[in-house]
This record gives sequence, structure tokens and C-alpha cells, in this order.
Amino acid sequence: MTTPPTPAQRPTLSLPVNQLLKGPLLRDQHERAWEALMQMLARVQDYVDVMGLRVVVDEAEGYAFLQSRPDDEEDSDPRSAPPRLMPRRSLSYPVSLLIVLLRKQLAEFDADSSETRLMITRDEIINLIRTFLPASSNEARLVHQIDAHIGKVVDLQFLRRVRGQENVFEVQRIIKAFVDGQWLADFESNLAQYAAGHLREDAQ
Repeated sequence: MTTPPTPAQRPTLSLPVNQLLKGPLLRDQHERAWEALMQMLARVQDYVDVMGLRVVVDEAEGYAFLQSRPDDEEDSDPRSAPPRLMPRRSLSYPVSLLIVLLRKQLAEFDADSSETRLMITRDEIINLIRTFLPASSNEARLVHQIDAHIGKVVDLQFLRRVRGQENVFEVQRIIKAFVDGQWLADFESNLAQYAAGHLREDAQ
């Protein structure tokens, strides 16, 4: 006979909500919060709805995050619309490019491997992006800049440092929500547009 959970053991609404407000909720990193979210998804959605947010969940990939409702879903009167809690981020060209390149790596990995976790080293990331960046006579400065871009992608939680291996990263599957399949299908043309915009910025 299964013993019902005590009140202290029952998941509370605050557990998944607090984690979602901090950032993406990942099944393999936030097990208790993920379990609570799966049990109370409708209640969590109702709770964040009053803040103008919605919960995006991908159970197959094991991630969830909060997203501001599109403007066309909000009241036409801006005075009655809730404040935007999830800011729209403007990313630099190198950071955007790195995210797309990592997403492409993940797509190729999924097509060729039965494994679920894509690991990539710092040196592999540097080699992945450096050919798309302006040439530099100062190698140390270029590598330092790429390290900063990697750090930003880690902060965005699209990359995670592997514990005990300082220069190894895991590509987080939530990156698939940021760069979808259609975007990847148009990768070459989008990359050309990115490069053209970056060159214009350098010329100014």
C-alpha cells in the first residue's frame, strides 16, 4: 500500500514558479521543480498569466521557460496591459552567431548520434566561430573575446559548464526553442545577413 505524501512532501506552487522566474527550468537540473511543474502545470499557467506571461514546455526535450505573451494577445489599451517582466534581449552579432552555430551542431548531432547530450570543448567552440569573425593580428585578444561570447551564452543557459571539466560544455536543448528548424533551414542566407550587418557596423 502506497503511503500518501505528507503536506511537507507535497510540491508547492512556489517551487516551479520561483525557478521559472529565475530562468529556464531544466528537467535534468531541477528535478523537484520539474516534477512539481508537471503536476501543477495548469495552476502555474494561471498564476503567471496575470503577469502577462505564459509557460512554454517541451516535455520530450525536458525544458520549460516563461515567455511574454505576444503583443496581439494583450489588451489593445496599453494602460490596462500588465508590465513586461521578461525583457526582450538584444544580442550582439558574435553571441547570436555562436548560438546559431551551436544549434546547428545540435541538429547534426541528433541526426548522427543516438546519444542525448552534446558535449563540446572550448577549443572546438573557438574553431567553430573564429572563421566567421573578422581576422585579427592579435590572437590572444581574439580568443579572449570569444571566451567572453561563450560566457554570455552560458549566462543565457544555452551552454552549461561540465562540472569538474573546466573547458567542456554541454549544449542545452532549450536552444532549440530559440533557434527553430525553419531558421536552420535558412541558415546560410541568415548567416550572410548577419555578416553583412556586422560589416556595416564595423564600417561606421
